[in-house]
Amino acid sequence: MSAAAERGTTARRVLATVIIAAVVVAADQVTKSLALEHVHGPTHLFGPLGLDLTFNSGAAFSLLAGATGIVVAVALVLVALLGMLALRTSSYALAVAIGLLLGGALSNLADRVFRPHHGEVEDFITLTHWPTFNIADASITLGAVLVVILVLFGRAKPFSR
Repeated sequence: MSAAAERGTTARRVLATVIIAAVVVAADQVTKSLALEHVHGPTHLFGPLGLDLTFNSGAAFSLLAGATGIVVAVALVLVALLGMLALRTSSYALAVAIGLLLGGALSNLADRVFRPHHGEVEDFITLTHWPTFNIADASITLGAVLVVILVLFGRAKPFSR
């Protein structure tokens, strides 16, 4: 493949990452605003799924609860790392996975920095026997699982040079 064609392919993969990340941020921020406005107590929807608005000052599974400064600093480093990895993805599937991770990280980071909840993230989706989470959390989990599957099963090289 020529250098120009490779640059074009890389640009399309980066664009895919950016689009996925933007969709995740938009969906997460809209659903968090709706939850903040409409969820006023535990609500069962169906099966194991429900809604209950909570606020999380920690990272995943409330790790580092109360250490907002540390969580924000780690999130900033991870966002920068994901941005660099987006430039080196070797497949569209990895570009999608990085987009899911980046969108989730950016949206939760935006909550901590811009929403008036003292660095806490809004969580509102409940499942039986699982911590309350949000769209960004689900996106991060899905993106991480997708990266592991793609790399372990040889569907994609982790990253180009």
